[in-house]
Parts: sequence; C-alpha cells; structure tokens
Amino acid sequence: MSVQVITPAQQQQVINATTATLQQASELLGKSFAPIPVRFNLSGRAAGMYRVKQHEREIRYNPYLFFKYFDDNLANTVPHEVAHYVVDCCHGFNNVRPHGAEWQELMLMLGVEPTVTCRYDMSDIPQRRQRRIEYHCGCRAHQLSTIRHNRVQRGEARYHCKVCRNALVLKSA
Repeated sequence: MSVQVITPAQQQQVINATTATLQQASELLGKSFAPIPVRFNLSGRAAGMYRVKQHEREIRYNPYLFFKYFDDNLANTVPHEVAHYVVDCCHGFNNVRPHGAEWQELMLMLGVEPTVTCRYDMSDIPQRRQRRIEYHCGCRAHQLSTIRHNRVQRGEARYHCKVCRNALVLKSA
C-alpha cells in the first residue's frame, strides 16, 4: 500500500481552520495576532508542531497523519498548535511550560480538551529513524544518537559513562 498525503483541497481546509482558530483566540482574548505560516512538511510521530526558528514562527502539520486521521486532527491538532502560538505571543516562549496552565486554559476556552499526545496507529506512516554512532569509554561501547553526536562534534556537550565515569570518545573507523 502506498503512503498517501492530504489533498491540496484538504490542505486549504486545514489552513482555513488554523486561521479561524486564531481568529477565535483573538476574540476570546481581546488581542490581535499576526497570521502564521502553515506548512505540511512534518514527518514522524507528531501530528503538528509550533516552531520558532531564527525569530520566524510557523506551524507544521504532518500530511500523512492528517490524511489518515483528518477529522480528528482538524478538531484537535489545529487548536493545539494555534494555542502554542497564541501562548507564545502573549507570554513569551521561555516564560511558560509548553503544555502548562496558560496553554491548557486557552485550549479549554477554545472548546478543546487539552490533551498533549495523540494515540494513532503509525504502522503505515513514514517515520524518521535516527542513526546511532558508536562511542566508547573505559569499559564498554555506547550508541549515541545523531543529535548527541553532533553536539559533541560542535563542542556543545560531553557525555560520560554511568559505570566508569570516563568521557565517551568517538570510535575511530
């Protein structure tokens, strides 16, 4: 079976729902919020993601999960991500917890249960698999994720063995 994504018409429906939810939040809070770009480029286990990257805000949706569970995502994921955006605009990204009281309160005001995760069958949804890179210490081999490996390479982090407490070193090829 081939993996399917939502149609352009469905994408427009999601964009319209995002805009309508943002307008609803504006009316509820008595504040206006700038329109936010919507992308359909998310993959993996998440149905949606609000992201701030280099001072640019955007909402990303998973086109595979939206195809398979369109109505549920329209009703729950869209307000979930819009609520993240609105809470960020009102309180600042670093001043509140991602699914904290402010976010939960806004979700309830929008008439949506403030659930954090969705429980979908992911069997035919494309998912990114992280490569593991082998490191070693004084007593054994360790598998670091590509994210941790990159942090080590950039000098942003050092990891140590929990057993011998030696620093982990990249295994030479």
